[in-house]
Amino acid sequence: MELRHLRYFVVVAEELHFGRAAEKLSISQPPLSQQIQQLEREMGAKLFHRTSRQVELTEAGRVLLDEARQILRSVDQATGDVKRAARGELGRIGIGFVASATYDVLPDILRRFRFEYQDIALDLFELHSAEQSAALRDRRIDVAFSRPPLTDDDLATEPVTTEELVAAIADTHPLASSTSPLPLIDLAAEPFILYPRNPLPSYADFVVRVCEAAGFTPRTAQETQQMQTALSLVSAGLGVTLVPSSVQKLKRSGVAYRALAAPAPTTLLSMSTRRHDRSPMVANFLSVARAVSSHL
Repeated sequence: MELRHLRYFVVVAEELHFGRAAEKLSISQPPLSQQIQQLEREMGAKLFHRTSRQVELTEAGRVLLDEARQILRSVDQATGDVKRAARGELGRIGIGFVASATYDVLPDILRRFRFEYQDIALDLFELHSAEQSAALRDRRIDVAFSRPPLTDDDLATEPVTTEELVAAIADTHPLASSTSPLPLIDLAAEPFILYPRNPLPSYADFVVRVCEAAGFTPRTAQETQQMQTALSLVSAGLGVTLVPSSVQKLKRSGVAYRALAAPAPTTLLSMSTRRHDRSPMVANFLSVARAVSSHL
């Protein structure tokens, strides 16, 4: 059975007139009659009662009409879905991100993407940078927002946004009251709240290198996986830490943020995908992300 046989049948069943059905289908009447007869032979049942004056559906024809309409609707929907998937408008995409990406650019990207591609499901995973490389290779995610950038040769990585680092210190600390930029070396004697340095790449390793460039090695008082936890420990007076400037949007009680003296160190948020990923859905996501980041 061919789909065109079902389409021809439905039109004849709706018109109950071979001439009008043929005209609607833009074919001549004899071939249409032959196609219906072939369908009847394949079904093993008469589908129409034909007389010189009228055409009526048989009981078998009425049953087939309901089934044929459902089949054709399913085929049309499947065809449309396939075309939309080929254009990257339908499907599911996995996004991995470091927590600091959520304070600024990532929510804007997700909001814009959701608005433009409402039929793409977003699977979101908070992962540190080292976890993101493995998740991309294993296809658990399709796009990664990392800090620092991923350096895997199998990945394509591009910048999203660059931010200055700021110092997060307890609001009761003597350094909290000043409004002038803080020389980073002034934190040399302070205990630091950091994150695990391994596996690499890690944000903690980046912070250590920034401090070493300023002339000291930070003394780690506490380690935590989460930036919000780090800020909680800062507010408790257990140490200081360095965070991207966008983290200041997180109004944490007991924490003061100090801009760092020039040249203030900066941190890059990057976006990575599998190098040879040809998914149109991923391409659409990257296009939205680039458009959003270009206006920052």
